[in-house]
Amino acid sequence: MNLLPRDNRFDLDNLFESFFAPGNLSQDRFFSPKVDISETDTGYTIQAELAGVKKEDIHLELHHGVLTLSAEIKQEDKEEKGGRLIRQERRYGSIQRNFAVGDAVQQEDISAKFDNGLLLVSVPKVEEKEPEKKRINVV
Repeated sequence: MNLLPRDNRFDLDNLFESFFAPGNLSQDRFFSPKVDISETDTGYTIQAELAGVKKEDIHLELHHGVLTLSAEIKQEDKEEKGGRLIRQERRYGSIQRNFAVGDAVQQEDISAKFDNGLLLVSVPKVEEKEPEKKRINVV
């Protein structure tokens, strides 16, 4: 029986996966967590999968109506003795995701909870006020 090696150059299904594998990019690379966004009558819920991230390495900031989620995974230095590292699939690096929530949402209105690698962010629906129009007389 003849098996094709996994790194066959003609395997288009795995071409992009292997190109972006952790060993092929710098240590300061970005990763993108899985995010689910749901809507209720009163607001929005953002669920971000952040497995391997510590609570103190998660940062949420609100600036001009944009909620920014950033986090960092720090990999421990590992030294192989008596062998070599064949494949490393643990991820490391940092993320930054932006969510437009509108200018009417205030920082105090947003709540976040982190449990077992899942970040749950609640953002209330706030009605945007129409900017007040004032007529300026031309003289």
